[in-house]
Amino acid sequence: MKIRKELWFGFILMALIIAGTALMLVMAPKITNGHLGLMMLALVVVAIMLGFPTAFTLMGMGMIFTWIAYEEDTSKTLTLMVQSAFKVMGNDVLISIPLFVFMGYLVERANLIEKLFKSLHLAMARVPGSLAVATLFTCAVFATATGIVGAVVTLMGLLALPQMLRGGYDVRVSAGAITAGGCLGILIPPSVMLIVYGATAGVSVVQLYAGAFFPGIMLAGLYVVYVIVLAKLKPHLMPPLSAADRFVPLPALTTPIAESISNTALPALLRALKGGRNLGVPTGHILRQLGVALIPALLFALATAFSWRINTAPPDAEARADMARASATVQSDASGGGLQAPPGSTQEAAPAESGGLQEPPSSSDLKEPAADSGGLQEPPSADAGVKEPPGADSGVKEPPGADAGVKEPPGAAPEAPAATAGVQEPPGASTAAAPSAERTPATRGWWIGTGIGTVALLAFYAILSFQRLEIFKMLLASFFPLLVLILSVLGSIVMGLATPTEAAAVGAFGGFLLAVAYRQFNMTVLKESVFLTAKTSAMVCWLFVGSAIFSAAFALLGGQELVENWVMSMNLTKTEFLILSQVIIFILGWPLEWTEIIVIFMPIFIPLLDNFGVDPLFFGLLVALNLQTAFLSPPVAMAAFYLKGVSPPHVTLNQIFAGMLPFMGIQVIAIILLYQFPAIGLWLPQVLYSR
Repeated sequence: MKIRKELWFGFILMALIIAGTALMLVMAPKITNGHLGLMMLALVVVAIMLGFPTAFTLMGMGMIFTWIAYEEDTSKTLTLMVQSAFKVMGNDVLISIPLFVFMGYLVERANLIEKLFKSLHLAMARVPGSLAVATLFTCAVFATATGIVGAVVTLMGLLALPQMLRGGYDVRVSAGAITAGGCLGILIPPSVMLIVYGATAGVSVVQLYAGAFFPGIMLAGLYVVYVIVLAKLKPHLMPPLSAADRFVPLPALTTPIAESISNTALPALLRALKGGRNLGVPTGHILRQLGVALIPALLFALATAFSWRINTAPPDAEARADMARASATVQSDASGGGLQAPPGSTQEAAPAESGGLQEPPSSSDLKEPAADSGGLQEPPSADAGVKEPPGADSGVKEPPGADAGVKEPPGAAPEAPAATAGVQEPPGASTAAAPSAERTPATRGWWIGTGIGTVALLAFYAILSFQRLEIFKMLLASFFPLLVLILSVLGSIVMGLATPTEAAAVGAFGGFLLAVAYRQFNMTVLKESVFLTAKTSAMVCWLFVGSAIFSAAFALLGGQELVENWVMSMNLTKTEFLILSQVIIFILGWPLEWTEIIVIFMPIFIPLLDNFGVDPLFFGLLVALNLQTAFLSPPVAMAAFYLKGVSPPHVTLNQIFAGMLPFMGIQVIAIILLYQFPAIGLWLPQVLYSR
């Protein structure tokens, strides 16, 4: 019987793991518990490659080796199992997993992906490699809404692959675009993988979502750029669409306007409203078309007004206080600072309410300074102590001309809480409330951005034909509902309006509304969605329980300490450690899926990060990019098997693997870019959450 190449690869890899483990045990001068922990790790990998269930393999190996570590004490072993399972199930973040999965299955069954692909395909008809580009865009949007790789790859294999093959597209390019685009769901939020990593590594899921946003867009953009460049250099791989494929039929009531007046939508619709120029077209139809055409202008006006309000908002109270303190400090430095006693005099501590003002023992030598001198001083006629300035009613008043708020006396300690007690402004002085109502002038950047947006809007209406208006209406019915759902979920998380669990509940309700709105919701859809959600959630939760037991056994045997000592003995720099860890994860992506890599190996890597000064958030973003390879790298490339299951018979698995390899190279480039420019992933979390 002939064995396939991928099986040979798997058998050879398992043999190497077993041989390496045996060699380690033979060469060790003494077999310790740490060596048993490494042997347990190797046996788990081999068992998973042989097809045993991952969760129960982890639990079984963990229980057996825990029993060995506890010197065959069964009670302690069972106690560890119960405590580990209880600790995992008490994690509130895990509640968001079934809700996000349920949202994905409901959106999948709303049949939005077919409409989305068709509208994007027509909108990008003149772009080189338009079908592949539309496929990548559709996968990115749909993967963001569902986060289920298998569902996206399967549906796009049914919708996009036949059209690509009919259009003369190369099989490898078509397969690579579908599998790579479908895998974006494990990176772009709301990603279940990021939730699993956050719960495993103890990193905020909210910050992970914010950090993964731009790397996900960067990776999708690199895919699109690669496809466009390849289509330009080798047009035979992705022939341009024919005129028949780009044709968009117009509604019967719109055709007379386009033929008699103009094919440019906005001016033709405005002219058609003039009495007899209606051409027999009902006014209601024209107004409806005009309303759709004016939606971009309305959105631009709202965005401009909102950005102007934010850009010209007056400084808040805290900012004004900071400005006042800074101004007081400058004045103090300019004037020599504070009230000082004459040289040689003895000073006494000022009371708390004086704000740092010190009283001289004798005022006979004190003279009133000029108006611009630093510090408040007694007039020459004072008998003793600090007295009120002439004409004061009560308390210390600001000098005339004070322009904002209550300022501390020059030289006073800025932290004194009672420094402003009883302070009154002189008549005519402006109050602190006045500047708070005044808006600041709009910045130059706002004017430049508004100008660019206005030019883009005018250009949009200049090229908006009736055919493009129909495509825009198709996008309104498919792309924008998903966009609203995605923004409501991600926006509420990133802006801190809701926790991931609360946002997941909103997303699940939004998926339900989409299914109802598109008349796809019924009891069959509900039962299937609930069943698949329970199945997926149970798999993830059992994986967490197995991972907790396995990690506890590994640490108990001293395996973590052995690995840490081995890594530290190599005297690696931070860069070398990151390269080593990412190479290991890249190789692990060949035989294992991302779930096994996260729950088995992340508990080994995370404790090492402090030794090299690596931020767990940044490390998680690198891992998220790297784990794209887990679905694209043979022999266990699940995306390839999903696509093969719905492909025509002449599409072979080797062709799909060959098409995925260039996209794996792009993933490596994305990892390098993220490492060289960490701000791609860290800028948004720092802006939103740094205080």
